[in-house]
Amino acid sequence: MRILITNDDGIMSEGIITLARMVSKIAEVHVVAPDVERSATGHAITIRNPLWAKEVKFGSEFFGYAVNGTPADCVKLGIQAILKNKKVDLVLSGINKGANLGTDLMYSGTVSGALEGALMEVPSIAISSCSTSNPNFASAAKVVIELIKKLDLDEFPKFSALNINVPATSYDELKGYKLTRQSKRRFQDFFEARKDPFGNTYYWMLGEIIEDDPGEDADYHAVKSNYVSVTPITIFHNDLKFMKKLEKIFPSNE
Repeated sequence: MRILITNDDGIMSEGIITLARMVSKIAEVHVVAPDVERSATGHAITIRNPLWAKEVKFGSEFFGYAVNGTPADCVKLGIQAILKNKKVDLVLSGINKGANLGTDLMYSGTVSGALEGALMEVPSIAISSCSTSNPNFASAAKVVIELIKKLDLDEFPKFSALNINVPATSYDELKGYKLTRQSKRRFQDFFEARKDPFGNTYYWMLGEIIEDDPGEDADYHAVKSNYVSVTPITIFHNDLKFMKKLEKIFPSNE
């Protein structure tokens, strides 16, 4: 099995190093990741500047390619250029430092890395360890390895991916897996006006998390209960319920 690994925390982050080293024990691993942190870049791609892919080594050990672009750039470049003549069986994006739950999916470079793989019709998984202060990357990597062994990659629907959120605890303390949906968990943002040393006004975005989704199948409920949240996602954003309502305004011309 040939696996392409990317992330949004940068190629030198502990999460991707842990993931690559552990997964390389069961598969052929290729790392193509941003040269610096690209968190909250969403699904941005680079179209007006060149991309460089520079080899990264730890001592004499080749680790992967650092790219001056986004996670989506890295997946595109990895599949279409660096591994052009090799079939990629799976894209892994992570391990992210912090959760990707609810509306985080809109902004997450980690999730977008997986969705770019899905767009290119390659089975893809985004993985996050749900703590920014004390993530457990080894535990999350063990979950990934277990999932790789469980899943039949041939059964992945086209244009779909999995968003995996792992509680930041030891592997042995995890209660198991829960199939979840993307919740309505979101941030109530506000901007605080501040002054720089020259008296100019700038703004710092702050916010509070709103968790008012009552469904037990919501992604954050699973994580809070110490389960691994497994959420199927797709690149398409159709709102079928809204479409039904709009049919009264825009009836069929048949």
